[in-house]
Amino acid sequence: MPLTYAELQQLLVKQESELQSQLESIQSEVREDGVGYSNHIADAASEVFEQARNVSLLQQLRRSHEDVLHAMGKFDDATYGICESCGALIDIPRLEALPSARYCVTCQTRLEGKR
Repeated sequence: MPLTYAELQQLLVKQESELQSQLESIQSEVREDGVGYSNHIADAASEVFEQARNVSLLQQLRRSHEDVLHAMGKFDDATYGICESCGALIDIPRLEALPSARYCVTCQTRLEGKR
């Protein structure tokens, strides 16, 4: 049985909470002062790799968090589930798979083809 919009909203609330927790966790690992001050080149390389990975993960988590917040805001103005490109309803199975989806499958495919 497909999820209801209320259930999708609760799913977004849960995702937002989980993403916020992950953001707080990873932010404590991302150092602002730089890396590579080790006496051993292999240790320095490992630090640089870990830092780059954490920064990349932090950026992805921030984008996902922003997408979820955007989707949650769409409930307030009654536009949740409406494609931001063509204005058609986004299919419930797509919203179940990606509750923060902004576009219907057709528009998402078209947008990805332009990249």
